[in-house]
Amino acid sequence: MRLRALLENDALGLRLLGGDDELDRTVRGVMTTDLKDPSRYLSGGELVLTGLAWLREPADAEPFVRILATAGVAALAAGEAELGDIPDDLVQACSRHRLPLFAVNESVAFATITEHVVRQVSGERAGDLAAVVDRHRRLMTSGPAGGGPEVVLDLLGSDLDLRAWVLSPTGRRIAGAGDPLEPSLAASLAGEHLAATRTGRRGPHRVSLGGTTYSLFPIRNTGRGTPPATRDVRETVLSDWLLAVEADAGDWPAARLDLLQGVTQLIAVERDRRDAARTVRRRLAQEVLELVQTGAAPAEIAARLRVAAPVLLPGLGTAPHWQVVVARVEWEQEPGQHAVDSGPVAQALLEEILVDPAASGAESADRIAVAHSGDEAIALVPLAATAPLPDSEDETPTVALGLHADALLGTVRSPLSAGLAEDGRLTLGVSAAVHSAEGLRGALEEARHARRVAAARPGRVAAAGHHELASHVLLLPFVPDDVRRAFTARLLDPLRDYDRRHRAELIPTLEAFLDCDGSWTRCATRLHLHVNTLRYRVGRIEQLTARDLSRLEDKLDFFLALRMS
Repeated sequence: MRLRALLENDALGLRLLGGDDELDRTVRGVMTTDLKDPSRYLSGGELVLTGLAWLREPADAEPFVRILATAGVAALAAGEAELGDIPDDLVQACSRHRLPLFAVNESVAFATITEHVVRQVSGERAGDLAAVVDRHRRLMTSGPAGGGPEVVLDLLGSDLDLRAWVLSPTGRRIAGAGDPLEPSLAASLAGEHLAATRTGRRGPHRVSLGGTTYSLFPIRNTGRGTPPATRDVRETVLSDWLLAVEADAGDWPAARLDLLQGVTQLIAVERDRRDAARTVRRRLAQEVLELVQTGAAPAEIAARLRVAAPVLLPGLGTAPHWQVVVARVEWEQEPGQHAVDSGPVAQALLEEILVDPAASGAESADRIAVAHSGDEAIALVPLAATAPLPDSEDETPTVALGLHADALLGTVRSPLSAGLAEDGRLTLGVSAAVHSAEGLRGALEEARHARRVAAARPGRVAAAGHHELASHVLLLPFVPDDVRRAFTARLLDPLRDYDRRHRAELIPTLEAFLDCDGSWTRCATRLHLHVNTLRYRVGRIEQLTARDLSRLEDKLDFFLALRMS
């Protein structure tokens, strides 16, 4: 705003004492001070309000005004409540330094002037920022020349004093201005946003975490062709980004809310552009997957992998190892409810999960190729093979540490569970690393088996890895439910009934006995029992079930029954 506008508002009670040829100066802020030297708090462009408590003698005026002029303040406004008329020495000092001087009527509070200036300056900044946002949008629509969302977030911080971050649905930082959010806080914000979105609440969603209020604005993907009003929220909730602003938008005027909505639309354009850049990687993964599933010759698959490797691992000298990750998102379907195409949902989600949680920015997914087949998403993850050290006797290249199923879900489990709510489920399986095209088909089947093992586990988000497939846990998920119930009932129901009637704790005793590999001494010690008491309980178990716990076959049957119960 201009200094001239202050004089035009009679409610502010300002009278110009000098500097009428400087009234076109721009006011960028306001500060109240009674310090003799307020220079450390000045940045230029302020209207400085003072009650003149610092003015003890005429000689004090000159250094005070010189400090203000050097700092580049817009004008000085002195209150008449303390001294009455403004001293001549102050008027003369302002004239010498060409600093506009106003007298503030004693009936007007400094707070009134401050509130007016802040309101006017904020409104004008918002208008200027809106123009910048619009120009930036036009640049980004035609290409990345605008500089990405970081530029607009920096403007929000510098012009509107708003700290803001763009987050993925798992809480990973895509862009931000200022200090990064703590990972746990970012994940919590993403979870709050997903939970609010699933309930159908319109954004922005306001949440308070750690004593700070945040407003969460959804960033809708605009490149899918379907009008947003006709989409099922489940098709996008696990892939859309969000804008987290450290402020309470509940008290914002409509103009500021509209500005932030414009920012989200701008970031959505960038999201569409980056999604388009994934097309090549998705196509490579799809081609390899089709060759593997149709039983193509290993040489043909190897040729396609050689094409994929430079795209996914640019500059790589040797052929990488590969891991396969299979994911599936399933939604419970109500009668007459629209069916969700889960393949693309799982594809976008798997692309996000496979990004290193410590990485920031949207381009950190450049080395991930994910295809989808039906309801499954299938990822080809390259692991760079490194040459052995020159003095090493082993000439075999080593492979970089691969993915671990549980680690993939460590930081994303909580926010994704909020997005899946009560009707969704994510299951994920990870294969071992393979170093050739011949092993890729086996890796795909291994990852699919691991995913089915994960599907047999409780929870909205579950994963299993290849290391679990050499155990009995591989078999248990594929046992039909009626067979499970019959098998466990035949072996364990007599013991449960006996425990209910006699409080004999036969089931805990059986679990401990098997866990101690049939060792009487170790089991008695664990249960704090005398060995003779343990022998009595085991004898009762054998009597009730007509089984012999000294036989391996019977031990195995009990072990499996306990695992399936």
